[in-house]
Amino acid sequence: MIRAIRACKTAAEERAVVRKECAAIRASINEDDQDYRHRNLAKLMFIQILGYPTHFGQMECLKLIASAGFPEKRIGYLGLMLLLDERQEVLMLYIVGLALCALGNICSAEMARDLAPEVERLLQFRDPNIRKKAALCSIRIIKKVPDLAENFINCAASLLKEKHHGVLITGVQLCADLCKVSSEALEYFRKKCTEGLVRTLRDIVNSPYSPEYDISGITDPYLHIRLLKLLRILGQGDADASDRMTDILAQVATKTESNKNAGNAILYECVETIMSIEDDGGLRVLAINILGKFLSNRDNNIRYVALNMLMRATTLDAQAVQRHRATILDCVKVSEDI
Repeated sequence: MIRAIRACKTAAEERAVVRKECAAIRASINEDDQDYRHRNLAKLMFIQILGYPTHFGQMECLKLIASAGFPEKRIGYLGLMLLLDERQEVLMLYIVGLALCALGNICSAEMARDLAPEVERLLQFRDPNIRKKAALCSIRIIKKVPDLAENFINCAASLLKEKHHGVLITGVQLCADLCKVSSEALEYFRKKCTEGLVRTLRDIVNSPYSPEYDISGITDPYLHIRLLKLLRILGQGDADASDRMTDILAQVATKTESNKNAGNAILYECVETIMSIEDDGGLRVLAINILGKFLSNRDNNIRYVALNMLMRATTLDAQAVQRHRATILDCVKVSEDI
């Protein structure tokens, strides 16, 4: 790029080269290309030195600063010094994010009461990174001061409609924690949010391949698990809520691959949820069959959790567990051989 710019004989030629480079950098930013992020920022710094606008790349500085690698951090901090000053809004977002992280880690009950309204406001902020940090901070606040839970119910419910997975997963966790400390929140989410959560889980289960969220061929297993845990809380003791989630639980149980750890983690949470909600027995048989497959796994950890779950299942459907008696006996023989 530098050679191309220096080879220009007129200002118009230089502007054309810079425009082309900026367009390529914008496309790379939109695609969230992490491999070339530090190179793009290095180019932007040179373009900034030449006097051209580079405001569209300011957020890349913060992303590089948050990277694990030293070369990326170095370029990120260098870009921060060159592309931003104290008047830039992006820098203020960085400061707000740090403040939320600090508050989420060290806030006392008194601090929580004083700053809860401000954190609640930031749950609706336009930047997704700030919303995510505000949700994490809200979890700390309601754990410190459960009386404040009612203030966060509506904001937490709005986070469940997010498309950004980082915000969505923290929003789901916030709702789960609200349900644990507030019966009002539990009833609200049961009535207003169960169908939306089921729809979100269905979209993830049926989503096409996405490299940004893919782990072992499964789209965002962490979000899968958080959604299943929240559905478990909402379905426990409530027949109507349980009935609304039976179809998607059956779909998760039958469509999730069990040959990778990510898939096994989702299946385990799915079984936990099926065992916890109000069900007529059909789903329970499916869940116990999954545990039977777990018993045939070579990994002793997977066998262990399956046996623990089967012990609980005997109180719910002893007949279904009996079908796997031979597999359980095989496990005993294997342990004796060891």
